[in-house]
Amino acid sequence: MGGERVAVAGPIGPSAFRVTGTGEGASAVVRALFIGRFQPFHKGHLRVATDTVAWADELILGIAAATDSFSLENPFTAGERAEMIDLAMGEAGVRRARTVAIPDIHNHAIWAGYVVSLCPPFDVLVAHNPVTLELFREEGYEVREVPLHSRSRYSGTRVRRLMAAGDGRWEGLVPPAVARYIRDIDGDGRMRRMAQAPAAATTPGRARKGHVHR
Repeated sequence: MGGERVAVAGPIGPSAFRVTGTGEGASAVVRALFIGRFQPFHKGHLRVATDTVAWADELILGIAAATDSFSLENPFTAGERAEMIDLAMGEAGVRRARTVAIPDIHNHAIWAGYVVSLCPPFDVLVAHNPVTLELFREEGYEVREVPLHSRSRYSGTRVRRLMAAGDGRWEGLVPPAVARYIRDIDGDGRMRRMAQAPAAATTPGRARKGHVHR
């Protein structure tokens, strides 16, 4: 059927990419997966996304720890993070991206297969975390390690700390559309209130290190 995308199973390689069209007009379609908590979605994440769509036809952004929210480590809901990503992608002119929520299961042995079950078919995983890269490599996927853009400046931890302290510099670390959205939902106020509360909320939704890009 002309133009139909065909999902393939098994180890991923150049010959396994989905194909659009038939005959001489057929072309390989490469879909990449980028996983992160995106708490919040900042300019470092945006750089990875825009760099990826420079070579991939489509991008899936997997929102990890999707059920975690309203804590200092994970202040925003999966829906709020999806909205941030959509706004940032639109502002950057990226039209070939979608989001998928990925609740944590905290089991490395089966995590990659679990992620695959939640996502549309994809061909390449892009990540920085070595555990993530190894898990998907063992699952048979092509993986690409991506450098973290200005990591000391653009990190979710730094953005959250500035928000919690009431320091407006956080706005310069996220895409403008994301900054407007966070202000609209009083996300920075949420962080300040949680930071000032007795026994600040760090246990519910606490971040688990090891397999997600921060």
